Amino acid sequence: MLKKTLLCVSILALSAGMQSTMAAVSADEAAKLKTWLTPLGGEKAGNKDGTIPAWTGGQTGPVAGPKVGDIPVSLFPNEKPFLQITAANMAQHADKLSEGTQALLKKFPESFKVNVYPSHRTMAAPAYVYDNTFRNATECKLVDGGRSVTGCFGGIPFPIPQTGVEVVWNHLLRIEPESMSYGFKNFVGSVDGARTLATRNDQHFQYPYYYNDGAADKWSGEYSLMRFNTTAPSFKVGESMVIRDSIDPDNARKTWQYLVGQRRVRRAPTVAYDTPDFVASGANYFDEVIGFFGHPDRYEWKLLGKQELYVPYNNNAFVTAGEDEAFIKHHANPDLIRWELHRVWAVEATVSAGKRHAVPKRRFYFDEDSYALLMLDGFDAEGTLWRTSQLLPFVVPSVPAVLVKPVIVYNLQAGTMSAVQALNGEAFNVVTRRPETFFTGDSIAADAAR
Repeated sequence: MLKKTLLCVSILALSAGMQSTMAAVSADEAAKLKTWLTPLGGEKAGNKDGTIPAWTGGQTGPVAGPKVGDIPVSLFPNEKPFLQITAANMAQHADKLSEGTQALLKKFPESFKVNVYPSHRTMAAPAYVYDNTFRNATECKLVDGGRSVTGCFGGIPFPIPQTGVEVVWNHLLRIEPESMSYGFKNFVGSVDGARTLATRNDQHFQYPYYYNDGAADKWSGEYSLMRFNTTAPSFKVGESMVIRDSIDPDNARKTWQYLVGQRRVRRAPTVAYDTPDFVASGANYFDEVIGFFGHPDRYEWKLLGKQELYVPYNNNAFVTAGEDEAFIKHHANPDLIRWELHRVWAVEATVSAGKRHAVPKRRFYFDEDSYALLMLDGFDAEGTLWRTSQLLPFVVPSVPAVLVKPVIVYNLQAGTMSAVQALNGEAFNVVTRRPETFFTGDSIAADAAR
């Protein structure tokens, strides 16, 4: 099924297929980031069919029209879908549809469809990120069998990836603003198609890995700081949580939670891996938040190569729509989701010997331009497709970057849906960096006492 490109990097990947400690690429190899690869490692040229355009710098300038916070509502207002894929014609396009997308077309033949628009390669990044990525190419290395990295900072760690776990680290250390604030909602969809608000929250995210005045030798190893406060429903109002993620394989996540009923802050070490996500009423696992929100140490990662797939992309219209417009019975509103043909890295994860996970096998699809995760399929112990996730990328020119939210996790066997970190009806803003003491258990305890 896979159509791999002829990229040298892909050939190296296929021959490697392992997660042992790897050296960075040579200076000659890294020089491709200034010629036929994009500064972040994507293939600069379009495809031979002309259906994927060449990368020409991405969306760096302002976008005309209204905005919700820092998100422009409409990127390409005059474009219409040139292809609509439904359950009736999906066989003609199966080579460009993931297994999960095909499963949704079959499960909801009356309502689910894929509206395909012209492809636009909008990913861009600040100049300092391009410079850091070029340096990372020759200095960033996997250590501890792929459980951690060293020598990396402020850019894509492995812009010319040679193994599956390198692509996963590219996703975990993907480009994000230094600091951002937004509201989000988690929705749960039941088997009868009803939608329920699990929680509404105020969120603050900060990425020390992308501090523009930082450096590899000054970085603590913590790459993501997150804090949120729950504002709905009423019985959960006042709950809050802090999560700090690190490349340290033995101390990868520190979590504190404030529970109103207990009136105290406690450590919450189970907020990880396949623990049911209680922020979303347990409808997904914690490591399914933002597609893959965890440490890579429970899986063996196999890089399958690149392929061309129809994926959600440039979905500013979806993430800025109201929630009743964005979601219908059983799934997101297909009339509002923009699908485009893009090249993606396919990576397969199989649970490691001696480890356990509720989802023993997964297949990930990462954007070649941003390394954002776009789709994820999960299989049960019998190898049957069990769950599939879609992530909605959107453009924020003020960074500039392509970011992703929400993730919509479909449990195909139960017939349920979990939409995690939906921005619909909320404002998303890039903000000034906060003191890191804001992201501590003591800080949420102090706020709760006031």
